[in-house]
Amino acid sequence: MIVMFAICSAMAFRHTWDGFTRRPDPDRQASLRGLLTIGFVGSLLAYFFRSLTEAPGEKLHREEYEAARKRHEKSTTRRSGKKRRRT
Repeated sequence: MIVMFAICSAMAFRHTWDGFTRRPDPDRQASLRGLLTIGFVGSLLAYFFRSLTEAPGEKLHREEYEAARKRHEKSTTRRSGKKRRRT
């Protein structure tokens, strides 16, 4: 029984830790729901260790924000100056 909780906790830790760097797949998330419930201690440990360096998921949110900002700037920038007239 203890080994089962240890394995589930280790898998939950890894899944949660990977979730800080990229968005989790919803189908995989649904299939692992029971395993993550059993190994909730691993998820708590992952949040604890990540919070020692920065807010959990902050880097992922920052990268997504910067990418969206660059896309927006690229789509809204216009040519500066006057167009050269051809005669």
